Amino acid sequence: MLFWDTLRLSIKSLTRNLMRSLLTMIGIVIGVAAVIAMMEIGQGSSKQIQETIARMGANNLMIQPGAAASGGISLGGGSSTTLTLEDVGALQNECGEILDSFAPVVRARTQLVYGNKNWVPFYLYGSTPSYLDVREWDIDEGACFSEQDVRNGVSVCLIGQTIVREVFGGESPIGHDVRINNQPFRVIGTLTPKGANMMGLDQDDMLIAPWTAIKYKVAGTSVANTNQSVPDPTDTANAVNTLNERYPSALIPLYPVPSTSQIANNPQIDRMTNVDLIWVRVSKHVAMPGAKRQIVDVLHRQHRIRPGQADDFNIRDMTEQNAALGSSAQMMGSLLLFVALVSLLVGGVGIMNIMLVTVTERTREIGLRMAVGARPRDILRQFLIEAVILCLLGGAFGILCGRSTSAIFRTFFRWPTEPSLLAVIASVSVSVIVGIVFGYYPAWKASRLDPIQALRYE
Repeated sequence: MLFWDTLRLSIKSLTRNLMRSLLTMIGIVIGVAAVIAMMEIGQGSSKQIQETIARMGANNLMIQPGAAASGGISLGGGSSTTLTLEDVGALQNECGEILDSFAPVVRARTQLVYGNKNWVPFYLYGSTPSYLDVREWDIDEGACFSEQDVRNGVSVCLIGQTIVREVFGGESPIGHDVRINNQPFRVIGTLTPKGANMMGLDQDDMLIAPWTAIKYKVAGTSVANTNQSVPDPTDTANAVNTLNERYPSALIPLYPVPSTSQIANNPQIDRMTNVDLIWVRVSKHVAMPGAKRQIVDVLHRQHRIRPGQADDFNIRDMTEQNAALGSSAQMMGSLLLFVALVSLLVGGVGIMNIMLVTVTERTREIGLRMAVGARPRDILRQFLIEAVILCLLGGAFGILCGRSTSAIFRTFFRWPTEPSLLAVIASVSVSVIVGIVFGYYPAWKASRLDPIQALRYE
């Protein structure tokens, strides 16, 4: 018997018991729909987690100075002044192919005053416009300051949503002036909400201004954890926070003054002004360990650090946090896929069960066909084709149901989903395999029937 004749006969047999065929397909429909929906929801969740990690700084590296020591006592990480703008320029020139953005940061900790309200921002940073690119942070209202503002030390700033709420009561702060350590700064923009970081710290409690303004108008020294607007309790002569001293940097030289011996021994040791941090964003196609090695080589040359000598800087990344979150997302996706495959397996068992019942019901028909010349392989092929047709139709309906389920979750429950062509191909392939595997035994059993006994079967 030709293949097309067998196919036509199989379709006719299935349509003769249409309700039973539809009920048989339900298991495959549910299984395939579960695979499609779970894979799309899993991929959407994984993509959202990756985007969240990227917003948290997955591709960012933070370079901070090393620890200074005084009298044999270490002052802790970040206490030295070894990072300069020359380092930023060197990284731009030598690592431009692997680094997307660079942002020097000058930190301060002082009071912000507006009207009768005051607030001490947790993050008071002086930087460049590229800081927002490094942190992938957008402007919610207004505009960012420019490179020209940085060069001229213009007193403008961007503030986060926490400051908008606490200081301005939720009203638009654009165009208003705030006073930072007696220096007026005009608010020209607000930042989009970013929430807490992995340490639970509020990232929206942020004020960003040109680093030249923060360095030379607000605080000439790097103090990250104390309020610089509070006067030194040991200095009773200057115990009042007065408006007469608006520029604290007036007493601070722009460059460190080298000693006589330094000038004699290192005639080229003059340094540019130091910065507290350097943020860099590594290109996505570049491996993080390779980027760190290249940055270390550049800073070694800049700081004249010999082999075997301790580094005067530290490079921090989020490798461990990224690995933990990525592993969790992969495990959750694998678990969902396993549950969906179990559903598909249950559907396959249902098809085998129904096909066994069908063989029993059609014993006389099988015997009659074999009596008029049908060979065992014709009987085997007919039942196999029936099982595969049921699985393919069930797979097609399952794909429609799975995509519909995914769309419902995305529309009504705001769950992230991601269309997956691989899931569709895998579902169709698995449906065919399930049809062959679970339909083979009933077909083999039918092909092994004795024609005489089959004709006598009641």
